[in-house]
Amino acid sequence: MNIKLIHPPETGSEIAVHADFSHIRYAQCWEDADILLDALEIQPGDTCLAIASAGDNALAMLSQNPARVIALDLSPAQLACLELRVAAYRELNHDELLILMGSRPSQNQRQNRQALYQRCRSLLTPTTRTFWDSHPLEIDQGIGHAGKFERYFALFRQRILPLVHSGDRIQTLLQGGTLEQRQDFYDQVWDTWRWRLLFRLFFSRFVMGRAGRDPSFFKYVEGSVADRILHRTHHALTQLNPAENPYLQWILTGKHLALPYALRPENFDVIRSNLDRLEWHCCSVEDYLQQVGSNAIDRYNLSDIFEYLSPQNTHQLLTQLVQSGKPGGRLAYWNMLVPRSRPDTLAQQLQPLTDLAKKLYAQDKAFFYSAFIVEEIL
Repeated sequence: MNIKLIHPPETGSEIAVHADFSHIRYAQCWEDADILLDALEIQPGDTCLAIASAGDNALAMLSQNPARVIALDLSPAQLACLELRVAAYRELNHDELLILMGSRPSQNQRQNRQALYQRCRSLLTPTTRTFWDSHPLEIDQGIGHAGKFERYFALFRQRILPLVHSGDRIQTLLQGGTLEQRQDFYDQVWDTWRWRLLFRLFFSRFVMGRAGRDPSFFKYVEGSVADRILHRTHHALTQLNPAENPYLQWILTGKHLALPYALRPENFDVIRSNLDRLEWHCCSVEDYLQQVGSNAIDRYNLSDIFEYLSPQNTHQLLTQLVQSGKPGGRLAYWNMLVPRSRPDTLAQQLQPLTDLAKKLYAQDKAFFYSAFIVEEIL
């Protein structure tokens, strides 16, 4: 049975005091579910806790047949994204789901997506129904375009990228090729002075804080934001294959060519069959863990939660996670710009799986993170 709690965020998390959670910040999960699932090794019967965000990765976790996936978020708008996805998996076929998301076009986009939404609408709670009824444009465009972060990428795609590269050049990049071909194309064609200049401007701390992420998310960031992201972008365009990267494809084209894990046809039926194992709550991780007590959670998908916490609050939350987790349980999370991981004081309780994390990080298609962390509860 799904538990749907839509109410103002609790104040158990540091970020709740500083950021605005009244609108959709992320209309998609911008973390690679492939490496997440490899890291967590979810077993049938596990109890899993996930940061909800837009819901894609919580849904991906259902494919591993856990007993429960508990999705948490401070934002009612983010939970509305998850709830509409759940309704779409129940009501639509796979092709229709992709059209509603915006991953695939339709011949008559406005009529088609509105009709698909109407089929899902009766499955929504009244609060979520009211929310999406008031966002018809977002439905017309595809709900995967509805977030502030996605609009930021759309601005880059529509206003900045055409000043640097032609449509034909973008299509050549997305065709991929061998590692040698990708590296040669990047060095000889893509990596121009104009690319580097406009990239550093658009992905600067100032522009990203205004147009993409909440400025409060940069509270603990030091050094150049743009240079670090540019380095990781080089990795994504050369060491990884753009033809297989749905996150890169969306940034550059506004649609998916390859699909992220939760939207792949081979995963659709198992996710649909396990939807009753998913529940969601509007509260902080800290507040929820106080309710569940000890020895309750097997696997944690924590997104990049520690990016927004002080070292002291990171330590306190990690302590809570360990206390509520089961021995042998795993935590997986990303660092984007702020280095966060297990402190030495928790060395007897939490073990970094460093080799596994490094191996998976090298495969991370959501390429803008600076580290991927996997830790095991002792």
